[in-house]
Amino acid sequence: MKRLLIPLLLALLLPLSALRAQTAPKTAPTPDKTLCFAHRDTCDLWLDYYAAAPGSGPCADSLRKPVVIHIFGGAFAMGSRNQPADRVWYRRLADEGYHVVAIDYRLGMKGVRVSGLSGLPMLRNAIQMAVDDLLSATNYLIDHAEALAIDIDRIVVSGSSAGAMTALQAEWEICNGMEPARVLPDWFNFAGIMAFSGAIFSTEGAIRFPQKPCPVLLFHGTADRIVPYGQISLPGKQFAGGDGLAKKFKDIDANFQIYRFRDAGHEIAATMPHNLPEELRFLEMNVIRGIHRPLDALVLDTSIPTPDWAKATARDLYK
Repeated sequence: MKRLLIPLLLALLLPLSALRAQTAPKTAPTPDKTLCFAHRDTCDLWLDYYAAAPGSGPCADSLRKPVVIHIFGGAFAMGSRNQPADRVWYRRLADEGYHVVAIDYRLGMKGVRVSGLSGLPMLRNAIQMAVDDLLSATNYLIDHAEALAIDIDRIVVSGSSAGAMTALQAEWEICNGMEPARVLPDWFNFAGIMAFSGAIFSTEGAIRFPQKPCPVLLFHGTADRIVPYGQISLPGKQFAGGDGLAKKFKDIDANFQIYRFRDAGHEIAATMPHNLPEELRFLEMNVIRGIHRPLDALVLDTSIPTPDWAKATARDLYK
């Protein structure tokens, strides 16, 4: 098990910039607003706000619209909220009637070299820093909901790779009543989670959900060697990716969906635009209408490009 976990931790430093460089447009939409949502000792944290198109989507007649908070990937070491390819996807969601908020978060693994199990505390700290920043952004949106025309009962979080880990980890902490999540109002939970190649990392033993999570949409490649598709367990620790979490969600009859991309690797982390139809169905049916609509699909999609970085392992990156 240790031999499996160590490559995982190191491989989290793999950037998604290669695929984004291939897909980035020459011009990309610009946000409607850029706002500072938190002041930290080391930096200020900003969000880009893309306003929902008026008269669009399942909440077209509502004065306040659902919002999708997106958390970029980059192994908690790199990346940014405003990458051009992502911005095209933000505007496509906005055109469908959803506000989109792309957020900064502190990069707790930036400049860090991980060596074996000694990296576990650093990784756990980096994840928690990102979760804390997500929760700060969420509180900011709640406090400024009127000015931004946001429906605070319909705040969805989306994430890619490290961002997907952050989104799932935050929901797990809410469901377990953990101390970091208590910064949110007592009544609050997210309306949905969309995770592209994500996982939950527990240093508190096996991952459990004493409270059912909000609706969750998972996308994961079955051959992902960076964020594991399955589950890795060590004494007092557990790391569960798409398949591992699906088993847990099924056990508690959670409202979740998983798209398992057969033989695909970590490239699924960057497929937000590609999977927009599935995302929109989930948002409208599971989130907006509140329908208990579980789905478990094995997908063979040869149209998704597989760059070399998506096949990499830690040994490839750090030899």
